[in-house]
Amino acid sequence: MSPFEIGLATLGAMVVLVYAGLWVPIALMLCSYVGVWLIKGSPLLAGKLLALAASETISSYFFGVVPLFVLMGFLVSVTGMGRDAYDVAAQLFQRLKGGLGVSTVAANAIFAAITGISIASAAVFTRIAVPEMVRHGYTKQFSVGVVAGSSVLGMLIPPSLLLILYGLLTEQSVGDLFIAGIIPGLLLAAIFAGGVIAMARFWPRFIGEDLSGDRLHSLSSREMMAKGLPIVILILVVLGGIYLGAFTPIEAGAVGCLGAIVIGLWRRALTVSNFWNVLTDTGLVTASVCFLIIAAQMYSRMLALSGVPNEFGAFVATADIGFWGVIIAYVLLVIVMGTILDSSSIMLILVPLMLPVLQPMGVDLVWFGIVTVIAVEIGLLTPPFGISVFVIKSTLDDDTISLGDIFRGAAPFALMMAVVLILVLAFPSLATLPLGR
Repeated sequence: MSPFEIGLATLGAMVVLVYAGLWVPIALMLCSYVGVWLIKGSPLLAGKLLALAASETISSYFFGVVPLFVLMGFLVSVTGMGRDAYDVAAQLFQRLKGGLGVSTVAANAIFAAITGISIASAAVFTRIAVPEMVRHGYTKQFSVGVVAGSSVLGMLIPPSLLLILYGLLTEQSVGDLFIAGIIPGLLLAAIFAGGVIAMARFWPRFIGEDLSGDRLHSLSSREMMAKGLPIVILILVVLGGIYLGAFTPIEAGAVGCLGAIVIGLWRRALTVSNFWNVLTDTGLVTASVCFLIIAAQMYSRMLALSGVPNEFGAFVATADIGFWGVIIAYVLLVIVMGTILDSSSIMLILVPLMLPVLQPMGVDLVWFGIVTVIAVEIGLLTPPFGISVFVIKSTLDDDTISLGDIFRGAAPFALMMAVVLILVLAFPSLATLPLGR
C-alpha cells in the first residue's frame, strides 16, 4: 500500500471506531500510531514521532490558556455570578412580553463573557432559569429550549474553549479569535432575544399563553449595583485587557482567575470545600482537553506523512467547485457530523484535514474559525447527540420533561444559529472588522 492509501485506510478506520463508540482521542492516537508504523515500517520510529508530537504540543506556551479559562469558568459558577446575571437581566427586561426568556438569553451572554464552556452555562441556568420561567407561565418545552439555545453563546462569545482549541490546531492568535467572536456572538444573542419576543407575540402556544406574571420582584438600584458591578468589572478586565493589548490571553486568564477568587472571598461564596471541588473539576476538564489536543496533533502528523491533505487539496482544485463550493460543502459536513459527534471531536477530525486545502486559497483562518465554531455549535442542539441537551436533562429536577421536549424546544434556536451562520458567510467583515482586516 502507498502512504496515501494507508492514510485513507486509517482515516476510514478512525471513523468506524468513533461510530462504534471508542473515545475519540483513543481512536485518533491508535490510528495515527498504526498509520505511521505502516508508512515508515518501524513501530519504534512511529512511537518516537508521535511522542515528539505530544511533547511539542504540551510545551507550547499558548497551551496554558486552557486550564486558566476553565478554572475561571468554574470559579464564576461556584461564586453565584450566574444567578446574579439572571437577576439583573430579569430586572432589565421584565416589562417585555417574553421578558424572562430574553433575560435568560441576556444572562447567558453575560455569563459567556466570563466563562468559555457551554456545558457550564447549560447546567447553571437549568437550575436558575427553568423553574422561574415555568412558575411564571412559560411552557416547559420553551423553558428548557431557551436555556439549551442560549447556552451555546458560551462557545462563541469570548473567552471560548472551542476558539482556544481552534487556535492551537491552526496556530492562529487566540487573542485575534476572541476579538473576532465578539460581533457574531452579540449578533447571535440579539437574534435569540428578538426570536423570543417574536414567538411570544406570534406563537404563544409554544412559549406560553398566559405570561401576565412575567415579572420578578423589583431590585433596588443598590441591589442592582451589588449584583452587576462584579460581573462588569471581571468582563472589562479580561476582555478589555486582551483588546487593548494590556496582556496576552494567558495573562488575561490568570487575571480573571484572581479576580474571580477575590470576588468569591469578598462575597463569602468561596469556601475551602467548594474551592477544592473547583480545582478538581478544572483538572479533570483540562486533562480531557489536553488529551484531545495531543491526539489531534498526532493525527495531523500522520495525515501529513500520508499525503492525504495534499491529494485532497489537489482533488478540490481540479474538481473546479470553487471557493464557495468548498466552504459550503465543509459547513454542511460539520453540521451533519454534529448530529453524532461532540464539538471538539468534529474540529479535531476536520480542521487538520481542511487546513492544507484552504491555505493556498488565501482564506482568512480567523474568519474560518468563527464559521467553524458556529457550524459546530449547531450540533449541540441537534439530535441524536446534542451534548447541551443531555446536560440539561441530567440537571433537571423535573422528570416530566423528556429529551424530546428539550430538542423540540431548542429547534427554533438551532434555526436562528443557521441564520447567523449564513450572515457570517455572506459578510465576513462581521468577524474580521474588529481586527481591521
